[in-house]
Amino acid sequence: MAEMLEMIGGNGWALLGAALAVILAGCGSAYGVGVAGQAACGVVTEDPGKFAQVLILQLLPGTQGIYGLLIAFVALSRYGLLGGGGMELTVAQGLMVLAACLPIGIVGLISARHQGKTAVAAIGIVAKKPDQFGKAMLFPAMVETYAILALLISILALPTI
Repeated sequence: MAEMLEMIGGNGWALLGAALAVILAGCGSAYGVGVAGQAACGVVTEDPGKFAQVLILQLLPGTQGIYGLLIAFVALSRYGLLGGGGMELTVAQGLMVLAACLPIGIVGLISARHQGKTAVAAIGIVAKKPDQFGKAMLFPAMVETYAILALLISILALPTI
């Protein structure tokens, strides 16, 4: 096991952490935006005037992918892995970078999927009662809270390495 850790190296583990932050959160966002977009298309087919409202609801699950990308940029730039010429991280440091990137990756994946499903339900509210848009938007926004908490943990963990 120790041999495998050393073979990958500290920089390799850090790169894996950055990649997982982007991949996991991005996959969640792609799913969430996709299902919400399908619902939005149905509403706009019936009433094109609701385009702006349903578009806003569709975009909400996309933030987790942005958060994952942000953490990857912070990790890669902080440790000089962006653009080459960076420092050589120890295996322990690389694993800590990986661990710091996982909160937004994992929570981003899960919360974006659920936020997409919640956005679909909110789009249904807007379809039937467009005057309730503000209330409808609160439901998927509540799911966002957990993505923001995970983002905060990843941001706070990276500088401590």
